[in-house]
Amino acid sequence: MAGTFFEKPDPDLGDRVPPGQHLAKRFPVLSCSETPQIQTENWQLKVWGLATAHTFTWDDILALPQSQFTADFHCVTRWSKLDVSWTGIKITDFMPQIELGANVSHVLIHCYGDYTTNLTLEDFVREENFLAHTLSGEPLPADHGGPMRLVVPHLYAWKSAKWINGVEFLDHEELGFWEKNGYHRRGEPWAQERYGG
Repeated sequence: MAGTFFEKPDPDLGDRVPPGQHLAKRFPVLSCSETPQIQTENWQLKVWGLATAHTFTWDDILALPQSQFTADFHCVTRWSKLDVSWTGIKITDFMPQIELGANVSHVLIHCYGDYTTNLTLEDFVREENFLAHTLSGEPLPADHGGPMRLVVPHLYAWKSAKWINGVEFLDHEELGFWEKNGYHRRGEPWAQERYGG
């Protein structure tokens, strides 16, 4: 089974594969609930909390600068997928559309299907983070988070929330779904921040 779907990384990949991870030969699908089916014409991304409330449509988001990304993807369940190819919108290109209030320090990401995950503002607003709508040149499949997901390559993949539909800006940390259920608050793969903390 392990040889069919996963393999040990070569030693020369030690700078790209965090401790305890195996390489996935495919792109596994893991979710905590049923897969929502959202049509792009019905999709929305709401912003609220310590920010001026605003709702973005699919066309609004696609009107922002589009970028190509190649990023490694690390799951807390001990697999990694290298060089995943995406298209989407940099968070640093999205944020100028947002009017933040004072003292924002954290965000809570909301998703169709009622999933949530938390990030510090510093971890959220990074050049390498993006909203993805395309995977390997094809529209992002629903089981991988389509039509739109967040991708946060420097943290474990439960922070790369599928089916994103909201960003709540906060002046405090509010734990998301997995964080309330024993996962680490931050989830940094190189520090093996899997559980607790």
